Amino acid sequence: MSNAVPVLREPDALPQPYLLFLGDTTEPGYAKTAFGLRDWAGERCVGEYACAGASVSTGLPAMTPAQARLAGARAMVIGVANPGGRIPGAWLPLLIEALQAGLDLVGGMHARLSGIESLRNVALAHGRRLIDVREPPPGLPVASGRKRSGKRLLTVGTDCALGKKYTALALARAFRSRGLDADFRASGQTGILIAGEGIPMDAVVADFAAGAAELLSPDAEPGHWDVIEGQGSLSHPAYAGVSLALLHGSQPDVVVVCHAHGREHVLGHPHYRLPTLEDTIDLALRLGSRTNPAIRCAGVSLNTAGLDEAEAQRAMGEIAARLGLHVADPMRGGEPFARLVDACLA
Repeated sequence: MSNAVPVLREPDALPQPYLLFLGDTTEPGYAKTAFGLRDWAGERCVGEYACAGASVSTGLPAMTPAQARLAGARAMVIGVANPGGRIPGAWLPLLIEALQAGLDLVGGMHARLSGIESLRNVALAHGRRLIDVREPPPGLPVASGRKRSGKRLLTVGTDCALGKKYTALALARAFRSRGLDADFRASGQTGILIAGEGIPMDAVVADFAAGAAELLSPDAEPGHWDVIEGQGSLSHPAYAGVSLALLHGSQPDVVVVCHAHGREHVLGHPHYRLPTLEDTIDLALRLGSRTNPAIRCAGVSLNTAGLDEAEAQRAMGEIAARLGLHVADPMRGGEPFARLVDACLA
């Protein structure tokens, strides 16, 4: 491997604005990086670009890399988080096109841009950078289990790609709007691209994952809140390990359970039904109490994107009555979300 291609790993030095690359995606849940950047860093996004056959769109203007460069873009970000974090061969001509057009490439996949010889060669020839943000910091510790100062909230979910990041971002913003000292703590590639810092939990060696979660939310002032982005699901057949490490290491005082209304099966695993909200809450509290016996559930964040306003309010009300907890869609806001924030801070 040539060392001549500069590989940048410091998220705060990312070249902006971005062209969002959607690959050949046909499942919106796998384009969560693109949607997250559109919704939480829209001022840094100039357009989107995709392979022929892709059916997912962020609604941003479709642009070629050359057009995006003329519009001011400095990098093309891979906006896909597919199973296994792979970079298919069919994407390579389009990634090379972006480099040739004068754009750096930013990736958050498990597959490293810097590990693909054809991309390294073109980047070197055109003086472009290959930037991999799914790179954990060196020297991560094994978890100590020591209780840390400050307050912590973790979003947990019934599945992947249903709103844990959005909920954490919305809660952190709401806490700050009330005059509280609060930080969003990113634990995945999209959150890192939005926040400019964080630790990609699913790229950490298993023995150090809970230690990474401790490092992600260090000791803080007593009134400070770290609002930590959750990953995966404790009931996921593939990703429960990272979810448990994050739960144990973050030692949350509060959890908010996230669920997508109407979803019945695990995304990408149709033979696995989702756990109930009751089971999800019970499992999170039982496992979380190992490192924080005072853990509690403040309520449910319900993704109601497929419902109209009346349907959404009815769904939230029914679940709230069933669970005896506050239920809100953070993207709709309003009084239900204000009550959920109250419950988090109670």
